[in-house]
Parts: sequence; structure tokens; C-alpha cells
Amino acid sequence: MKSIYLKSKLRWRTLKTSNRTIKHYYRSVLGNLSKPLLQIPLMAIDLEMTGLDPKFDQILSIGLVPIHNGMLQLGKAQHKLVSIDGSVGDSAVIHGIVDRQLATAISAKEAMVWFLSQTQGHVLVAHHAPLDMCFLKAEILRSLGEKMSFVAIDTMSLERSRLLRQHEVLKEGSLRLDACRRRYGLPVYAAHNATVDALACGELLLAQMVAIAGKDDLNLFDLLR
Repeated sequence: MKSIYLKSKLRWRTLKTSNRTIKHYYRSVLGNLSKPLLQIPLMAIDLEMTGLDPKFDQILSIGLVPIHNGMLQLGKAQHKLVSIDGSVGDSAVIHGIVDRQLATAISAKEAMVWFLSQTQGHVLVAHHAPLDMCFLKAEILRSLGEKMSFVAIDTMSLERSRLLRQHEVLKEGSLRLDACRRRYGLPVYAAHNATVDALACGELLLAQMVAIAGKDDLNLFDLLR
């Protein structure tokens, strides 16, 4: 039922949009949704933002790491800085990006066109995906004048569901990316930027898939929440 609803929604969006880039994006994703999970191109993503409110805050950087056939494609990882209106302000303490680094950054509109072109045909993967999707949708609406839908696997939601099935108590901070990774014995990355966090998210997903299904086959819709 979930798959029928999602496909119908994307087909409707394809017919509704007049933007050729977005139309091609939807068609490319739709063409892959019926494939076995390991044959579906995935794209681990991470955004750095000036804050947590997509109505007022802005995207500063985007990191992408493809996952093909169950393997992270590190040689194809990409990172873009995005110019903003105003200053990064105190948010620099969180993400480490300062105003002078944005002097050669691409515009928000260029970033959205680049993002859509690089993620064509991919199902997105993010930790706390709803937040990243809200920022992307808000910026695409501002920059391209179109409402957007994405297909995204949320590693935070997967971990929450897995822990609750095991009757674990969800302590504060237990669903943070680094805390989730520790439960699978994944390494700690000292330096953090959008690409490193996208890589960390991609590694977490692959570990979760093994924990959820073992040697059994997983369906994409088993991972969508």
C-alpha cells in the first residue's frame, strides 16, 4: 500500500511540475523504486545550516556520498558550500563554517539545481531526514518556485524503531548520529563537515540493514517510515 501511494504521489508531481529538471528528477526516481533494494542507487546526504528553522535559516553546505550495490562510493563523494544572505553568526560554533569561506560559494539556486542533478534516480539517506528534507523543500520553493517531494530513508527513525522493538529505553542523546554508530561498533570521525556526516550516515544505514534483516532480503519500503 505504501509503495502504491508513493508512486502515485510522484507521478502526480511529475505531471504537475513545469520545471524540466524536477520533472526528470521524479521520472528517474520512479524508474528505480520497483527494483530490489541493492539495485536502487542510494545517496547519503547531510546539510549544514545556520539554524533549525527552514522558514528563517539557510543551507550553508551540502555533502553527498553515493551508495551503489550496498557499497559506499567514496571516490564520488561531493561537497558544496552555499552562499547565504547575511552572516553565519553564532552558528559557526556548531558547523565550523565562517563567512570568509563562503566568498566562492555557489548561490542557493545553483546549489538546488546541482543537488537535483546529482541525486537523480537516487533514494536519499539522511539522519533525521525530515529536517534536511524541509530545508531542501523550502529552498527549492524559494529558488525554483516549485513544491518538491523526496523519497528518503531516515536512519534516525530506523534506529528508534529498532530500539523500541528491543524494549530499550530511549535516553536523551541516544539517537544522535555518533551514539547510533557506537552501537554498531562504527568508528568515530574527529573532523565533521557535511561530507563526513553523509559518509557516517551511509555507514550507519548499511549496518542497520544487516541488523534488521541479516541475510534476508530487504525491500525499500521496509526502510521508509
